[in-house]
Amino acid sequence: MSRIDAALLTAHAAGDGTTMMQLYTQAAAQAKSPEATAFYLTHAYVFALETGHSNAAALHQRLIDAGCEHPAGPPRPPKR
Repeated sequence: MSRIDAALLTAHAAGDGTTMMQLYTQAAAQAKSPEATAFYLTHAYVFALETGHSNAAALHQRLIDAGCEHPAGPPRPPKR
């Protein structure tokens, strides 16, 4: 088990979303395939959203740049 894997298990057990976001971001940087990078970035993004972290927009942009996410379109009016 890698150091990041062990730290992720500890952060998950503690429910520490900010640490999980940081660790998943680190794991994405060290991933050996585009699929693994996308997996880790997606998790980092989810935890950034859950914690209201300021990195959420940058993580979202990285997913867009990787072709894993689409930019938000214009808001649609509600159906009545």
